Amino acid sequence: MAANQDVSTGVRLVRVPEDRDGQRLDNFLLLQLKGAPRSLVYKLVRSGQVRINGKRAKADSRLSGGDEVRIPPVRLAEPGEVRAPPKGMLERLAASIVFEDKALLAINKPSGIATHGGSGISFGVIEALRAMRPGEPLELVHRLDRDTSGVLVLAKKRSALLELQALMRAGEDDEGPSKRYLALLVGRVPNGTLTVDAPLQKSVLQGGERMVRVDASGKPSVSHVKVLERRGGHSFCEVRIETGRTHQIRVHAAHLGHPVAGDEKYGDREANKRLAEQAGLRRLFLHAASIEFALEKGSKPYLLNAPLSDDLVAVLDRLA
Repeated sequence: MAANQDVSTGVRLVRVPEDRDGQRLDNFLLLQLKGAPRSLVYKLVRSGQVRINGKRAKADSRLSGGDEVRIPPVRLAEPGEVRAPPKGMLERLAASIVFEDKALLAINKPSGIATHGGSGISFGVIEALRAMRPGEPLELVHRLDRDTSGVLVLAKKRSALLELQALMRAGEDDEGPSKRYLALLVGRVPNGTLTVDAPLQKSVLQGGERMVRVDASGKPSVSHVKVLERRGGHSFCEVRIETGRTHQIRVHAAHLGHPVAGDEKYGDREANKRLAEQAGLRRLFLHAASIEFALEKGSKPYLLNAPLSDDLVAVLDRLA
């Protein structure tokens, strides 16, 4: 990887290697600025200090092999200053691994642990797993909301990451990964499979909180909701998504008039209070149960499953 540094300013100009073609700018910077919090990387990009071929860019800009990235000087903690992720967090994640081969690692992400650090969160799944496996080139393939549990896939090889990211981008076609979620929705959802085809628009409120709403000018978003069981007047459902928008299932469920149980952002506050008292529900009842796809041009199929956590099983039992 070619890199030149202006000694007077500390600015680095890094040439993007061909095998990083298509990588997002923020992920490229995180590899270049090891130990930098994601919030700092976004701040550098927003301020215009990071440039691609001399031009301002966004964090989600895709790089091309041969691009020149300007990276400003950043004072990062010395190795001895870096705090390690909490031991309890590392133990939970080590116990959550549900699949591993030479190309991929999959965990059953616990609720309450962010996918990555930032916005006041020191450590997420990716930072903790990299700390557990120093030197191993782990990369997130996709993300889950902090409060959502379930199967989360990481790539151990660059080739697997690129192929899976291409499949994710093709997710609105039949070739994309099939994602299956389990959710408890408030109230009595009609029988059969309901298709919610409602575009979603993302916005950031003052203070940095992300909110998503149904809006005709938003991105196309499709979810399919099927009732599996009735529990205590509520609906235990399977949800399959064709698109992977931020907060998609939560916003689509609220749009149906049957929000996800335990959802403090888009949900029914009174229903959440009753479910906490009656069934001990203390978290969002949304779980990524499985993801199915094929690598190596379709010749290597994967079906990765994550069992429903004990606390959610206990909630269902109390509602029976």
